Amino acid sequence: MAHTEGLGLTPDTHGHPTVIVEQGRFCFARCGCGWRGPARRARSQARTDGATHEGSTRG
Repeated sequence: MAHTEGLGLTPDTHGHPTVIVEQGRFCFARCGCGWRGPARRARSQARTDGATHEGSTRG
């Protein structure tokens, strides 16, 4: 079973809500648009991946 952790989303994410999903020893960022980051052992790196994705999708 996967565990999901929110990132403290703000209204200016323009439809790209990102969460952290944990599966076993790994976690990854997942976005509402269907994007998925690489599997990481460090939650902090998965959060960075998600924040980078959110920043790259802002208009």
